[in-house]
Amino acid sequence: MQDVNKHAVKVFLLELQDKICQALEAQDGQACFVEDSWDREEGGGGRSRVLRDGAVFEQGGVNFSHVYGAQMPASATAHRPELAGRRFEAMGVSLVIHPKNPYIPTSHANVRFFIAEKEGEDPVWWFGGGFDLTPFYPFEEDCRHWHQVAKDLCAPFGGDVYAEHKAWCDKYFFLPHRQETRGVGGLFFDDLNQWGFEKSFAYMQAVGLGYLDAYLPIVEKRAPTPYGEREREFQLYRRGRYVEFNLVYDRGTLFGLQSGGRTESILMSMPPLARWEYCYQPEPGSQEARLYDYLTPREW
Repeated sequence: MQDVNKHAVKVFLLELQDKICQALEAQDGQACFVEDSWDREEGGGGRSRVLRDGAVFEQGGVNFSHVYGAQMPASATAHRPELAGRRFEAMGVSLVIHPKNPYIPTSHANVRFFIAEKEGEDPVWWFGGGFDLTPFYPFEEDCRHWHQVAKDLCAPFGGDVYAEHKAWCDKYFFLPHRQETRGVGGLFFDDLNQWGFEKSFAYMQAVGLGYLDAYLPIVEKRAPTPYGEREREFQLYRRGRYVEFNLVYDRGTLFGLQSGGRTESILMSMPPLARWEYCYQPEPGSQEARLYDYLTPREW
């Protein structure tokens, strides 16, 4: 039987949620997260924290959940038959931050742990997670900083980890119907168990803690940048892409809804305002047009 410490994972995730919320509140300086604890009829629950109408952040959600059940949803076991007949637990922290200023990128991060158990058999478990950045008015130095933090935190776990998980992020956060990436990427990993529990858990912790190191310096640098109605309208238009990805492709959203998760918490990643415009084309040579040069995978 593999030595898997579910309790240690849950303790870390609860502490991570606290740490991230405290840091974002300090950065905003005006608004605080409001906590909403909830229970799931099928088993488990969580605590959702939402910040609204801050000085820096228009809306942000940082959600912890720990759900469990006697058996996996049929939609999941169709793709993972080895999970059939097993009780499961899934726990994680997931967050999306939508700043007010269009020059501050939207950011997303999540770390999660899944385990399926059956009497007399080894558990099936894995870690997943990552973080990615979605600028509307990108700055090269910000993108390079974001990826440098990612590269540095991956280094102790192997020389090829950053390249592999960076490429996985570029592939995952891609909108096929738009033929563009959601943003400038970062890290993404899933089904991580080949390193054994301790190393896999340590990597998940490094990714979760690395998010603040990657994001807060960008927020501090861009928050004073003046903007007007044009930038605001473009920000709302590009937020529409965020909605499209989360509702059509995001694996976490789909699993949460299929497994009977709490809808309000699952959809807290949605921006408070967004818009769509038929056949929009940015003015050639404009700042808005420049974004599209960044919506394809590149090496940073």
